[in-house]
Amino acid sequence: MAALRVLLSCVRGPLRPPVRCPAWRPFASGANFEYIIAEKRGKNNTVGLIQLNRPKALNALCDGLIDELNQALKTFEEDPAVGAIVLTGGDKAFAAGADIKEMQNLSFQDCYSSKFLKHWDHLTQVKKPVIAAVNGYAFGGGCELAMMCDIIYAGEKAQFAQPEILIGTIPGAGGTQRLTRAVGKSLAMEMVLTGDRISAQDAKQAGLVSKICPVETLVEEAIQCAEKIASNSKIVVAMANFKDQ
Repeated sequence: MAALRVLLSCVRGPLRPPVRCPAWRPFASGANFEYIIAEKRGKNNTVGLIQLNRPKALNALCDGLIDELNQALKTFEEDPAVGAIVLTGGDKAFAAGADIKEMQNLSFQDCYSSKFLKHWDHLTQVKKPVIAAVNGYAFGGGCELAMMCDIIYAGEKAQFAQPEILIGTIPGAGGTQRLTRAVGKSLAMEMVLTGDRISAQDAKQAGLVSKICPVETLVEEAIQCAEKIASNSKIVVAMANFKDQ
């Protein structure tokens, strides 16, 4: 009986407060990836930020990078707290194009039969708005990747080009179609057939870019725009987001 009284006194003692785990923020450290950095940004963590992170290769779009990009996009798409996404690169290059080293030993037949770029278009299927924040070079596949986004902000020194013809090929990830829709047939044909680049100012005048920002504030201004979008009804935003596929 004495032992029972001791046991009851322990049970009736003050309860310890429950241990709470910290709120989970996916990719907070970016340690999950080799080629990109992904985190939530904005005052209320409503913006998913993805940064291409192969600076030594000017963010050339290798298979591993595209796979990680698609994984991050899928996670942000499924996160109910995220209302919009910003995709950016570095100050020198958004993305200088596809990784030529992966392609140089492949024949046209190899690329065509294996659907070499089939996993590149996942970005066009994301229902949440995606803003490209482009500093530096957006050449070839990098320009195509930016055009897959819904809005393009450009740094003052950004440059856009489809130079594939200079190495004996053509834009392979929708560049010929999307560039024509964005800037019109004449300028698109000139860029594709000559490989010439255009400046951020020319890109804005042609309709490819919606806003030009100082290099150092570009990403923050894109995040601010994404926050504004995320503050609206997610269902209505999804309905209004007409994807250019």
